[in-house]
Amino acid sequence: MKIIYDPQTDTLSIILNDSPIMESDEIKEGIILDYDKDGRVASIEMLDASENVAEPLGVSYELKEMARAV
Repeated sequence: MKIIYDPQTDTLSIILNDSPIMESDEIKEGIILDYDKDGRVASIEMLDASENVAEPLGVSYELKEMARAV
């Protein structure tokens, strides 16, 4: 997964995988989902990111522990 913020276009992109994009859908104004050939979401794009994200230049990453099988 890769997160890219472009301050020139004020666009935030979250790339989930490197699959070629086959279709895009603006699900809400300024929120675009890109789909691969199998219909899975490959990336998410947010336009006017600085208006919607508190800190577009900062990223916090959290890994939750998985429950262990007994």
